[in-house]
Amino acid sequence: MFPENGGYVIWITEAFGPFWGFQQGWWKWLSGVIDNGLYPVLFLDYLKAVVPAVAEGPVRVVSILAITAALTYLNYRGLSIVGWLAVAVGVFSLLPFGVMAILAVPRLDFARWLVIDLEKVDWTTYLNTLFWNLNYWDSVSTLAGEVQSPHISLPKALLYAVLLVICSYLVPLLAGLGATELVRDDWSDGHFANIAVALGGAWLGWWMEASAAVSNMGMFVAEMSSDSFQLLGMAEQGMLPRFFARRSVHGTPTLAIFASATGVLLLSSLTFKEIIAAENYLYCFGMIAEFAAFLWLRLRRGDIPRPYKLPLGLIGSTIMCIPPTILIVSVMVLATFKVAILSCIAVLFGFGLYPCLGLMKKNFVSFAVDAEFVKAKDNKTGISKDLVDSQVSLLRETA
Repeated sequence: MFPENGGYVIWITEAFGPFWGFQQGWWKWLSGVIDNGLYPVLFLDYLKAVVPAVAEGPVRVVSILAITAALTYLNYRGLSIVGWLAVAVGVFSLLPFGVMAILAVPRLDFARWLVIDLEKVDWTTYLNTLFWNLNYWDSVSTLAGEVQSPHISLPKALLYAVLLVICSYLVPLLAGLGATELVRDDWSDGHFANIAVALGGAWLGWWMEASAAVSNMGMFVAEMSSDSFQLLGMAEQGMLPRFFARRSVHGTPTLAIFASATGVLLLSSLTFKEIIAAENYLYCFGMIAEFAAFLWLRLRRGDIPRPYKLPLGLIGSTIMCIPPTILIVSVMVLATFKVAILSCIAVLFGFGLYPCLGLMKKNFVSFAVDAEFVKAKDNKTGISKDLVDSQVSLLRETA
């Protein structure tokens, strides 16, 4: 519907105006940067089993700097490199889980799948981790301007990704639970490697450790691409200074990538639980805004061409949004007081940042256009327009 870089920022702007579009961009970018601060930490947590020196101290700090710099450079070199790296990392990371699942079949005890003890569940950590594992589907929207025929490519890609995610979570989990003795306290970070050793030997355990570590690198480059192209899209809409839209010779937004990398380094000292709790709270604000924009545009802007449309009316669409909204509210209610306060401070900071950028636009810094221009309809003719691939993607023939 809006095949432009910036994705959900444009959706919210179209529905509720540039102020809320900017707030959406601030919430989601900050949430994404916080999320990306997690992956160097997880990478080193896996690596410390082999190289204990990276567990703490100066070596850990230098390692985080080196990892962030190397992966940031890959993002700078272009989306093609990021895309093929993600494919290679995905295949390498999933293969050992597939091997483990096959080896587990002769040992499966289906009764273990049904063991439940709700009294021992840490609901806050459980919901935050589950929510974190299953979110960020909207991140691809910030790259829509770089995709050829997004109205065809993206629905297919998202469908395949949903199926792959379901299998990659359930199959290893059911294999590990059913083929080994159920000791709840053993199920902590890295336990799949222990299961792999028990089922296939040390070689499979090492492969599992390596795949888990490398997968964090793949998620890092994918997240940074989304974050940086979101800033580029916001700059193209006039919400951020023009220099955020400048591209390198590789077609990537140089300053936007640098800004995202800086945020990652500042947040890499946080723990796993702190990171996912903070990013989830901000992400919740953004998702509620997206649901509201989806329903508002369905109600008020039926004139906008929709190359891919959900086969539901307004009532059906509203009902569809209720279950995820309940989950979102649950995550926010269960958040700690510290996380809630810090997240609200970040939200208030965004409210103050918007008028400050307005003053900069008038006096100091060059902006591309006024964000008010983001419309799917030509104001002069009143006729809705389609943005074709040659107009919005890197494949365009003219500069």
